[in-house]
Amino acid sequence: MNSMTPSFSNLWHYVLLILLIFGSSAAASTYNLDTKLAGSSFFDNFNFYTGPDPTNGFVNYVSAAEAATLGLAGPGPNGAMYIGVDHSTTLSTSAPGRKSVRISSKKSWTHGLFIADIAHMPGGICGTWPAFWSFGPNWPNSGEIDVIEGVNSNHDNLMSLHTSSDCTVAGSGQTGTLQSNNCDGNLNGNAGCGSTASTDSSYGASFNAISGGVYATEWTSQYIKIWFFPRSNIPQDITNGVPDPETWGTPQANFQGSCDIASHFANHNLIFDTTFCGDWAANVWSSDPVCKSKAPTCVSYVASNPSAFIDAYWIINSVKVYTLGPAASSTSKKPGSSTKATNI
Repeated sequence: MNSMTPSFSNLWHYVLLILLIFGSSAAASTYNLDTKLAGSSFFDNFNFYTGPDPTNGFVNYVSAAEAATLGLAGPGPNGAMYIGVDHSTTLSTSAPGRKSVRISSKKSWTHGLFIADIAHMPGGICGTWPAFWSFGPNWPNSGEIDVIEGVNSNHDNLMSLHTSSDCTVAGSGQTGTLQSNNCDGNLNGNAGCGSTASTDSSYGASFNAISGGVYATEWTSQYIKIWFFPRSNIPQDITNGVPDPETWGTPQANFQGSCDIASHFANHNLIFDTTFCGDWAANVWSSDPVCKSKAPTCVSYVASNPSAFIDAYWIINSVKVYTLGPAASSTSKKPGSSTKATNI
């Protein structure tokens, strides 16, 4: 036998090595549940922010104790959690602002799959600026990811990133419409890079009319993608707790391009808040034909019309965070590709 010819034993070792390499790669692509924020312990996992609004809103963020006393945070329908705003007090325009809630998760993450099942949001109401988002330390150097955001009578959700310099996105491979491609949070009035959703049902009154749905955000070292699934069309793998983004089709937002995601995003806390007016909603008040007909300024409207905000609330069924880990046994996955209109 030629000494250069590999033996059967050596060939078998090569085969085993290849199987181990590819098998390990396949296992590493599976998302496993890391944290579930839901039910009676939901608020235990969040800090209540009570400082001045960084966006200069006409808002008074209250503590957990005051929120509970005023009924601004607590149990909602069907085991969900409620986060609302004061909708009974008429204010002076020089007052601290309308009472509201801003919560930030005690735990932070770098990379993951974030699945938020939301039944109702405060969007589409003049004067409001609701958001579900995340950000890291030393803004904007650790990045910001805005999953749900809008102001005043907007009916299209805006998904965006805010970073330090040298991060741009291409805006391809998504169903949403790219609004800006430079993610530098210090430019263009802190606009960042953003895309508007391709369907009205992903935000505001239209979202609430269908009992909401699921927002899923996948954050890797290569990209950040955001999907929205209406209540009637939630993928079965999400409902079953074995989410597989590769089967979900084109996302509404696909943030990748000339941007090193790994160096721009890290250690994010999850945030829910509702502010009023501020740097965005107040500044575009006069360009919103619905809102500007109600009052000369955003602050005057918010101060004088408390009942306008009775529907400015969140109903959150759950937020689940998945991280990459070993593949689960194939027997743990439920077959089928049908959808299920239930909470997750």
